[in-house]
Amino acid sequence: MTPQSDEDEVWRQIVASFNDTAERDSADQPWPDSENVPAEPTRRVVKPPEEEPATGTVLDDDPLERSDAGQDEEEEDEGHFEPPPPPPLPKLDLPTKLAWVALFGGPAYLLVAAMASWHMEGWALFTAVAAFIGGFVALVVRMGDGPPNDSGWDDGAVL
Repeated sequence: MTPQSDEDEVWRQIVASFNDTAERDSADQPWPDSENVPAEPTRRVVKPPEEEPATGTVLDDDPLERSDAGQDEEEEDEGHFEPPPPPPLPKLDLPTKLAWVALFGGPAYLLVAAMASWHMEGWALFTAVAAFIGGFVALVVRMGDGPPNDSGWDDGAVL
């Protein structure tokens, strides 16, 4: 047989066995029984090396059902991270607030008017679109590219 015909035969076998059931007896299983997942969580005894062999801690094999009843409060808090509270939001000045209102207010008015089937005059439509564009432009212009005023004379690394 040529290598191509061997490959074709292997593919025919794969395709023919595609719809076969996956149930096999344990002798045909390609992995050891210790790798099988039990239907119910089992318990195992873990013995610390510094203690006597007769004592030990019983742990569940299921990590989601482990109990930490033997640990005191200090050990529980040892690995817990609590982030610091976030800094307060910056205070906005009046022009920035008006720009945000115009940016979202113009399209919101158009959306509500369209959903309610209100008759819109030409000037109202123009005002809503102009508010959106004006709010966007105002926010972009106020954003600025430069460093903050309190950053000092040094503008960073120079090559």
